[in-house]
Amino acid sequence: MVRIAFFTLLSVISITGFSQTQNVQSNEHRLRMTLDEAIATAREQSPTAMIAKYNFLAGYWRYRTFKAKFLPSLNLNATLGSYNRYLAKLQDAETGKYNYVDNNNMSNSLSLSVDQNIGLTGGTISLTSSLNRLDQFAPNDNLTYNSTPISIVFKQPINGYNTFRWEKIIQPKEYERVQREYLESMESINVETSRLFFSVLSAQKSLEMAEKNFAATQLSVSIAEKRYEIGSITNNELLQLKMSLYNAQLDINDGKMTFESEMLKLRSYLGYNESVTIELVMPGMGPEMQLDYMDVLNRALKNSSENLRNELDMLSARQEVAEAKSNTGLNASIFAQLGVNQKGEKIAESYRNPMDQEIVGLSLSLPILDWGLGRGKIKLAKSREEIAKTQIEQKESKYRQEILIQVMQFNNQNMQCSISARNDSIAKLRYDITMERFKNGSITVTDLNTAQSEKDAAVKRYISDLSNYWEYFYSIRKVSLYDYITKKEITTDFNLLTEN
Repeated sequence: MVRIAFFTLLSVISITGFSQTQNVQSNEHRLRMTLDEAIATAREQSPTAMIAKYNFLAGYWRYRTFKAKFLPSLNLNATLGSYNRYLAKLQDAETGKYNYVDNNNMSNSLSLSVDQNIGLTGGTISLTSSLNRLDQFAPNDNLTYNSTPISIVFKQPINGYNTFRWEKIIQPKEYERVQREYLESMESINVETSRLFFSVLSAQKSLEMAEKNFAATQLSVSIAEKRYEIGSITNNELLQLKMSLYNAQLDINDGKMTFESEMLKLRSYLGYNESVTIELVMPGMGPEMQLDYMDVLNRALKNSSENLRNELDMLSARQEVAEAKSNTGLNASIFAQLGVNQKGEKIAESYRNPMDQEIVGLSLSLPILDWGLGRGKIKLAKSREEIAKTQIEQKESKYRQEILIQVMQFNNQNMQCSISARNDSIAKLRYDITMERFKNGSITVTDLNTAQSEKDAAVKRYISDLSNYWEYFYSIRKVSLYDYITKKEITTDFNLLTEN
């Protein structure tokens, strides 16, 4: 009796100390938070939300860089103070004799150009103006200016690989994929927050039950000791209750550690520090609904990034084939430059009475013997295209199966939650009745322990089923980018993201 009383006193002090610690923490900063509020907080300030935003911004600036390629660009180029001193090898035109002559000069050049890429053909066109100055120090000392007031330069591959054409096809789809992946990342925050929320809630309920069970077991031990003294219960039953008391104390200690650990994970994910204590509010059951598999699948194929990723993988494989084909066989390109230029010892003279300037050229390249190198590259690219096609078919099949499983799980979870809720209510009522009967001495300790275990299991099962319901719901939201409660497409104003 003395040992039990001492142990009970220590337990009460321990529980009181834990409650006082919670009160101290609550004085620092306490938040009462529902599931919706936790999700809203995570979407606004969590590190995961920041990462999703910056990943989107990286994709946005890649797309902006791509679009800038097809806008006119104004470029200034200069070469200043290029000094050269060396012995130049010269041949006499009459005698054919070679002599080495000291060549000492310095050149400066400045050019301004407007350049434009032509996406349709893969060529470039430029409008340029340039001025060159040459200071010759040896063998003769003179100064010469060479100006090109205006010149139009055109470069065009005839049957080469057109990078611009493929970029115009791929890059807009890449940016669309980045947008969808951002929305999916934000929906992933919903799923993870829900999971962490219910992990903390489960640990919180387990700790509360452990504390209540300890108090109830203390009362049961006190009653059992009196009944043992009058011989209405056996020593074995009394020892069984004492073991339950010790186990309840162990459950409290384990519950404290689990609760603090899960709370730390949730706080960290939401972006809070250790000074914040969060009190969670048990959410209710979600709306009863049955989702149609084909509807979810069609929305997923339309809205998610999965279909776009497969399409981009296929385009990348076809691009590789096109590049391999264009680099095999005859390659030709045209270069043309039209303009005026002039020279003079003074800057003004170099712009006076300019002369016509015309340069036109056609370059050809044809491998005569490459030992099958070009043909091998084409075969390799085609093989990769077939591999990509097969992998995409497999991924699409797996993707459809995953969506089917998710829909089946969600549709079944409504009934699971409803049954668990009723079972929880019945288990609590049964435990209350059993406790009263134990006080009256009409049932055994084993019956009391069984009722208590069933009550605890029913609470845990209900929280688990509720957690699964919301996790399945947010997972389907993520895959379909559609909210089946509000009946709205999930989107955002991407312009606001780029402005901040």
